[in-house]
Amino acid sequence: MGIIVAASKNHHKIKEIEAITKEFGMEIVARDKAGVADIEVEEDGTTFEENSYKKAYEIMKLCNEITIADDSGLEVDCLDGAPGVYSARFAGIDGDDQANNDKLKDLIKDVPYEKRTGRFVSVITMVYPDGDTIVARGEVEGHLVLEERGPNGFGYDPLFVPLGYDITFGEFEPDAKNQISHRANALKDLRRQLEARAAK
Repeated sequence: MGIIVAASKNHHKIKEIEAITKEFGMEIVARDKAGVADIEVEEDGTTFEENSYKKAYEIMKLCNEITIADDSGLEVDCLDGAPGVYSARFAGIDGDDQANNDKLKDLIKDVPYEKRTGRFVSVITMVYPDGDTIVARGEVEGHLVLEERGPNGFGYDPLFVPLGYDITFGEFEPDAKNQISHRANALKDLRRQLEARAAK
């Protein structure tokens, strides 16, 4: 595959993507190591797909390399899909995990557990210098708890129990989470699409 530049500056995301892409033969290089200027790409899309594409496309224009971007978040059914694309800035400050978790817990505190359903969504977009684009989507369904559990992961991980398990993503070992996470499912979808392209 050669070099693929990660549009994200979120080291948690890059670490998760790197852990998974190794087995796909993809070498991910952080944008700062690729010599990309430190610019902020405004995430003003209304869908994960729009934001993911915009981030990948803008960084690709700067480095002229294949670029990969992830946009991801949590959709909570009883909140009509919120926080959704606003997951990282749900409480008003971008990247304040504790404030975001506190706001989410407050909003769902009176909702019974069986109705506290939702999903993590990850959309990964790979943009080539010739304009070709691959869009991959992954989801993982689960329930939300009201007490943060586990020291691992980031974001809403300590509140999210994936279906079929009784521990939160915050209690998962990173390698185990990377087998079933929304980002892992998006990368598996990406791999399927890359294999299909190579077979043509």
